[in-house]
Amino acid sequence: MQSSPLIIPRPVPVQRFRQPKQNIPQTALQRTQILHAVREYVAEYKPVPPLPADELKVHADKLVATLQCDPIYRDYVGVLMSNEMWRESLASVPFERRLLLLPKCLRVESKCPAPFDEFGLLCKQCGLCSIQDLQAEAERLGYAVLVAEGSAIVMSLIQTGKIEAIVGVSCLSVLERAFPYMEAAAIPGVAVPLLQDDCIDTTVDLDWVWDYIHLTSDDKTRRLDLGALREEVDTWFAQEKLAKIMGPAEGETERIGREWLARAGKRWRPFLTVASYQALRDTPGAFLPEDVRKIAVAVECFHKASLIHDDIEDGDDERYGEKTLHQEHGVPVALNVGDLLIGEGYRLIGSCDASPEQKAAMLLVASEGQRQLCRGQGAELCWAQKPAPLTSLQVLDIFRQKTAPAFEVALRLGALYAGVDQHEDVTDVLQAYSEALGIAYQIRDDLSDLGSKGETNDIAAMRPSLLLAVAYERAIDQNKNTLDQWWRRSAPALNPEQIETLYLELKADERARTLLETYKEEAIRSLRDVENPNLKGLLRRVIGKIFNDTEIKGWCKEFEQKNAAERSIVPAAPLVSA
Repeated sequence: MQSSPLIIPRPVPVQRFRQPKQNIPQTALQRTQILHAVREYVAEYKPVPPLPADELKVHADKLVATLQCDPIYRDYVGVLMSNEMWRESLASVPFERRLLLLPKCLRVESKCPAPFDEFGLLCKQCGLCSIQDLQAEAERLGYAVLVAEGSAIVMSLIQTGKIEAIVGVSCLSVLERAFPYMEAAAIPGVAVPLLQDDCIDTTVDLDWVWDYIHLTSDDKTRRLDLGALREEVDTWFAQEKLAKIMGPAEGETERIGREWLARAGKRWRPFLTVASYQALRDTPGAFLPEDVRKIAVAVECFHKASLIHDDIEDGDDERYGEKTLHQEHGVPVALNVGDLLIGEGYRLIGSCDASPEQKAAMLLVASEGQRQLCRGQGAELCWAQKPAPLTSLQVLDIFRQKTAPAFEVALRLGALYAGVDQHEDVTDVLQAYSEALGIAYQIRDDLSDLGSKGETNDIAAMRPSLLLAVAYERAIDQNKNTLDQWWRRSAPALNPEQIETLYLELKADERARTLLETYKEEAIRSLRDVENPNLKGLLRRVIGKIFNDTEIKGWCKEFEQKNAAERSIVPAAPLVSA
């Protein structure tokens, strides 16, 4: 857990927001929910591809009725259903026998410098859109790649016998015309629907495209339901389950500690521990042993202890919509409960059924992570004594020190319990992955904190914020002076809405979203040379799980109006969980 100078990775293009066409579910969360429902349906009824279009529509209508969603989504559901039927067949086809077919309308048409030939667009790698990264990664894996429209070229490639599977991106109308060809050829194919069909500056669920590109039968965790795994981990923090894992609570201090441990939380860190363990164990997906629960709960003990101490140090009065522990029980009691939970974490690790060498390694990893986290918090506390403007790089470095160590501890404890030696190459991978993941996660928190419905109010609390740093770097004249005073806590009586208006004017939110996508992609890039397909595949999907489960709230009037418009045309959310 050595800290090196932070360097911002090469930025990745961020898709501009565009309203999906009316026959496409309007939010990423709804689309993900429907995808999970499709997978459950196909697993239960086991339809065999290729299905004629009429039969596919019958299945799609049945699922639409079950979900009680708008019938206008039937064609969309049908495409996802076809994808799911072909998914395992696609996984068994080597990368070098696959074709990635992308539409040229994903480009930024007004700025794209790429010419065309008889086979389609010749990408110039300008970095303006996602075509560049998708093409480069697919070709690195061994795919043939075409950025073109129409089925004639695809059929001619299929007829050569060199293409045995297709991963495509297209609008629903084109996909509907393509189904007869795919049915006739019986070629495994998955297609991610474009969210618009006007053939210019279109958008797509990029995470889905990345997942299909990397799908391989070598990854034994590919069928693992991450939603179900996370839900199972969450059940471990019910009071009765905690008593079984930790032993009965003794005295008022332990009772308060258990209640705090069971209180609301996202549980991402214990989830990461279990995900890492599942990826690296000999039998991924098998029944989880009792002791892995101890390791996961230990990770959450460390995290919840840090929250108690952070709330005291930052002077916060609320967490999870309730009083913070020190507001509820007083500072001395809260401090003591935090200390207790740290001790409980080490006790649980020490009591698990692992070899002495494994325990020693796990305790060392946990203690190193605790030290690094305190360094990061200490840097912020020392800044607060003499506040001054921070650069965006300095804020990102605080994020790295405060958030990344907890993710690394969670992942490495799971790996060590699975029996992976701490000196293997996987340790460096988990460190790089955790660093990028931790920074991305904190950027997402900065964005979700915005507005009257934000999760917390970093502006009112005057904590270092990436948005504030970016806005300060971009501001001039009076705005620069205003933000300088705000950093130094000497500003006149400005309210948070006024600061957020400056963010919007200076496009600080756009820069933050670009950095969010950049660090998400950096986490994925860190897995590129991992030889273990289970670890590579599972950690890639974890990125989507963490960032797709929580939508960033709209915060300015423009976003609030947009969200209200969406709600007025979108039916009730499907009756499934993401």
